[in-house]
Amino acid sequence: MNRKKQTGLYLILDQQYTKRDIMLIAEEAVEAGVDIIQYREKVLSKKASLEIAKKIRDITYKAGVIFIINDDPALALAVDADGVHLGQEDMHVNIVRKIIGKQKLIGLSTHSLEEVLEASRLDVDYIGFGPIFHSTTKEVTTPHGIEGIKKVRQNTSVPIIAIGGISHENAAEVMSAGADGVAVISAILSANDIKKAVMEFKERIKKSHHGL
Repeated sequence: MNRKKQTGLYLILDQQYTKRDIMLIAEEAVEAGVDIIQYREKVLSKKASLEIAKKIRDITYKAGVIFIINDDPALALAVDADGVHLGQEDMHVNIVRKIIGKQKLIGLSTHSLEEVLEASRLDVDYIGFGPIFHSTTKEVTTPHGIEGIKKVRQNTSVPIIAIGGISHENAAEVMSAGADGVAVISAILSANDIKKAVMEFKERIKKSHHGL
């Protein structure tokens, strides 16, 4: 695929945060208009992860939804995902770029302005920045808040995906502060109605000044 700016609603699928089948969640999220799906798996065997990733790839491909694999360039290539997302402790961006080629996307997590500036000098397509608010899925530093997003936006032209405690109530404010997209885990995975949760996020994003 052609590398392009990453914007909108970015759903992270991680089986650890839901008792429901994440493939069914993927189907519902795609039908409701999610823009990007990341598959993150830290527990299952490589074989099991491959089978799930193949099915999610099929779901996203048919709908034209971008599909990202977390921290596994080999798996991304195996299922022809659109890209890979890396953490600060994962394989270096330059090495991953050599593995997956120039056409696929690379995203990199950051947790400070210094890390954002460093990421901006690398061959990445988007920067994950957070936590913005207190999060139930991450035990990291003090949240950066809305001011943190504004400061980061002033210091990089690379697309920013905000993460950490993003909810229906604060998504529009985060986008208006300069984020190009919002990454969500629990606010969707724990929702009683996946489609409704996704559609509400999309509506809030559209209403933001920086929205799509």
